[in-house]
Amino acid sequence: MRLRVSAVAELRDSTQAVRMPDLDRSRNLWPQIADDLRRRLRAGEWAPGERFPGTVALAAEYGTAQATTQKAVVALRADGWLRLEVGQGNYVTDTPPESP
Repeated sequence: MRLRVSAVAELRDSTQAVRMPDLDRSRNLWPQIADDLRRRLRAGEWAPGERFPGTVALAAEYGTAQATTQKAVVALRADGWLRLEVGQGNYVTDTPPESP
């Protein structure tokens, strides 16, 4: 019986230019990822109404576990950056929250 490689590892292996920001591994990773994603949202990397990348793709991009990126995405939804469409995924909100 052959074991299937996890989806995150599979995607990580298939991605040529993986974006691996400098994460401080001595601290919790998900707040750092959430901060980086907020920065990227402010910069307009994803347009309002655009589908946001899934947690598997983000985990491969950041080199973390899927559960870690899920926590970051949940934080972005709580802050008002993303909205969840059940069965469809997360989408960038039309009106981002006000920046501090």
